[in-house]
Amino acid sequence: MREDLMRWQAQRHAELSGPDSWLGMQGLFWLEPGVNQVGSGEHCGVRLPSGPDHLGDLIRDGERVYWQPLGDSARELQTDRFGSPATVDHENLAFFIVDREGRLAARVRDRNWAARQPFAGLSYFPAAAEWAIEAEWQVLTTPLAMEVPNVTGELKTVLVSHKAVFSVAGQRIELLPMSVGEHEVFFVFRDRTSGKETYGAGRFLKVSPAVDGKIRLDFNHAYNPPCAFTPFATCPLPPPENWLPFAVPAGEMKPRA
Repeated sequence: MREDLMRWQAQRHAELSGPDSWLGMQGLFWLEPGVNQVGSGEHCGVRLPSGPDHLGDLIRDGERVYWQPLGDSARELQTDRFGSPATVDHENLAFFIVDREGRLAARVRDRNWAARQPFAGLSYFPAAAEWAIEAEWQVLTTPLAMEVPNVTGELKTVLVSHKAVFSVAGQRIELLPMSVGEHEVFFVFRDRTSGKETYGAGRFLKVSPAVDGKIRLDFNHAYNPPCAFTPFATCPLPPPENWLPFAVPAGEMKPRA
């Protein structure tokens, strides 16, 4: 367990200290229908922290977005709706389009962010075998349409067909997944450490799919959502069903200042 946890922690550090880290985000700009100017000028709807006054235009046509640099032809940009988005690069800056339930935004990143303030690293609770829990993976008799808010106040409807059921100190707990995929199950939760030792809006947990009606919830791998590192993320918040009535002193702690 310890070697696997150390590898995961090293991957987390590499992800957050690299050029494409969430710490390098410089802005999130919701696109209006039609032309959205991109550049460092005050008139630009997508404001870059540096570079030319007007770099080009993002043209929104319904659910499609085109990038037209000044003096060049336009090309369509793939959003992140079905995977990795297409990226537009300019020197150390990059931007791409995110789709949030039909609302489209340009997210701007500075890949040279660490030159200003290097990553301070992450803190963790000591590894604890008791927080690697084998839970029952139970089918809901009636699937639940769960309204999940994000940090911007928007709601997303998530259809839940299973729940993880386990006990802590004799107390029966049910945890609802945010998504269930072929390779992983994703949970968002908060507990009595939230806002104290851990990030106030809760933490994320990704685990392997269930096998033979059992699912392993290793809270030592609980981690901070992107919104713990940048105001330009749109993280889901834990639904009330996933507010645990006890502390989970395992996994990632608050980001270092």
